[in-house]
Order: sequence, then C-alpha cells, then structure tokens
Amino acid sequence: MSEPIYDVIAVGNAIVDVMAPSDEAQVAALGMARGAMTLIDANRAEELYAAMGPAREVSGGSAANTLAGLAALGASCAFIGQVADDQFGRVFAHDIRSGGIAFETRAREGDPPTALCLIFVTPDGQRTMNTFLGASQFLPAEALDEAQIAAARVLYLEGYLWDPEQPRAAMRRAIAAARNAGREVAFTLSDAFVIARHGDDFRALIEAGEIDVLFANEHELAALTGLDDFEAGIASLAPKVPTLVVTRSEKGAVAVERGERAEVAAEPAQVVDTTGAGDLFAAGFLYGHVRGKGLAERLKLGAICAGEIISHYGARPEADLKALVR
Repeated sequence: MSEPIYDVIAVGNAIVDVMAPSDEAQVAALGMARGAMTLIDANRAEELYAAMGPAREVSGGSAANTLAGLAALGASCAFIGQVADDQFGRVFAHDIRSGGIAFETRAREGDPPTALCLIFVTPDGQRTMNTFLGASQFLPAEALDEAQIAAARVLYLEGYLWDPEQPRAAMRRAIAAARNAGREVAFTLSDAFVIARHGDDFRALIEAGEIDVLFANEHELAALTGLDDFEAGIASLAPKVPTLVVTRSEKGAVAVERGERAEVAAEPAQVVDTTGAGDLFAAGFLYGHVRGKGLAERLKLGAICAGEIISHYGARPEADLKALVR
C-alpha cells in the first residue's frame, strides 16, 4: 500500500452558511424547530432569508467545516462536494481552497443553485438551522476521483449527504474505493432525522464492518441504538465499530476503541454560537487519529477545537488552532 498523499478526504454537502442573531419569539413565529436542522425548499429559503436580520455569509457544510479545522491544525486534506456555477458556488470554492484544501469537483450548470443553510442564533448560542440542499444533493458517483480517495489515509463521510439518492450512491462508491485501497472510513451520523430515514443503512454499514471511526452525539446514539440510556447505548454500539466517539455538549465526550474507554470534559468557553461544534470536535479527534495520538489525547484535541468554534459566530476556526492545541 502506497504512502497516502492526504491525511483526510471528505465527501459532504457544499453549503454556504447565512447566520443571523435571533430570539425565541422569532424562531417560534417562523414555525422553526428550535435547535434542530430542517430541510427546506427554495420557497421556504426565500421566506426565511427575507425574515433574517443583518447576516454573515461563510462557507459551511459539516464535512467541509471538519476539513477546515483539520487543515488549520496542519493536516493535508481534500474535499468532494457539489456546487452550482453561481456566485455562492464560487464563494464556497474560494473559501475551501484558500484554507489549503484540495477541491476539484466541477461546478454544476443551471438550477438548482448552490446550497444554503439559514441559521438563526438565539442569545444562548443555540442555532436553528434551515438547509436548502440545492446543487449539493446532485453529486454524481462519476464526480468521484477514486485515485484521490485511495490516496487519503482516512475517508470521512457526512451523514447529512446520505439523504439524497445521487450522493448516497457516490458515498457507497467512495467507501468501496477506500476499502479497496486499504484505507480507513470515518462516518458522522449528523442528525437524528437522518437516522430516522436511513438508520437501517447505517446499521448495515456498521454490521458489515465498513466504518472504522463513528461519530455521534448522545441523541444520535439513542436514535441509532433505540436505547435512551446513554451507557446502554455505548455498550450496545461500541463492540461493533473499532472506534466510537460520542459527544455530549457541555458534558464533554466519550470514546471507546477496541475495549479502551476515555472521557473528556468540555473546554470552558463563552458560548456565542454552537454551529459547527460537532464538526470541529471531529476535526481535532481525526487530527490526533492520523497523527497516532492516544485515545484520551484525541478527545482533548476535539474538545479544544469545539471550544474555539462555539466562542464566535460561524463554523470555521478564527483563532490559531495550532497554538491552542500546543
């Protein structure tokens, strides 16, 4: 097996985040599910965008956020995701490449436009996300560069992208390419609603031994295992994956790797916006993973990165992550 060129290659939604401060009354008045991620159509996107106050626009997407954190830590990364040939598509491509991440997926002509996530952030830092998937849900399997996937130490997959049919087929093909090259596959479950729709697929991937590193939060753990008790969920799932990582917001995180268990407390932080906390936790953990760090140190790296991201608006790091982890 040849030495990898990339530490991590990710397949995920190519989304531009539009974030604005909000309050509980507005979230309720607009009929949004507070703290959740809801898929919306183009008309609903226009309605919510019109209702937003002054907003910030920054490239996002769960897996792309994770790569931004990894690259900031010094990892070599590549991204596969679909944008449209439009203004937001060019913004996304510029942002990810400027972070030192390889991005070669060709922009898609015509409608639908590049994906947007409209994020309403309440004073407690909770984010209510409304995602118009746009062009991102039309990533075809033929857009994958299998040689590029084979050249990465870890393939990282975003559960959100499992929902649309075309990228689901692309991700299955990516898993096969990574497996054939003897590489590891990491997967983030993304949201309980994705598990409600595709939990059988995810459980089948786990049972087949296709996932080496699985990321979940405690709600996703319960949705996947059908067990509300946290420890029972861990005990049920941990034997089925080589590395299981479960985040618990302010309660920290737990990881189990081949029988070894480690826990970490959340880093002290002034919570401004929780957007991307899980994405950046995964970045820190995966950075430690590809650098051969111990389980407890990987969790600590994840907690540090998550603590940085919740201290400001947006899901891309603003502080020097290398300095923070030092």
